[in-house]
Amino acid sequence: MKVFTLVVELGRRSGDGLPDGATGAGLVCYAPGQDEAEAVRETVAILKQAEMAPLDVTGYGTLEERLEEGHEIDDDERALMDRALEENAVIIAQMTPYFADEASQDDPRH
Repeated sequence: MKVFTLVVELGRRSGDGLPDGATGAGLVCYAPGQDEAEAVRETVAILKQAEMAPLDVTGYGTLEERLEEGHEIDDDERALMDRALEENAVIIAQMTPYFADEASQDDPRH
């Protein structure tokens, strides 16, 4: 098993736990799998069980692949990757809620 770094784009769904007014969110996840496709499938399934609405997943590869691409990976991030592997669990490392631009909502051209 390897751990893959995934970025998941979420839409809204009743009971998703996102802040009021958010239009969705982006999640950085570390997910174990035999390959990236398995890691993506497991992550999407878990998010759906948590009443979230995954729309898109972008894979950034394993630790080794990311290092080869020149990504800087700090000790905290490595620890989360290790935890995902040890616990065979998807770890959500970061959540960024998205909010619609209030100015464009008031503008009738949008």
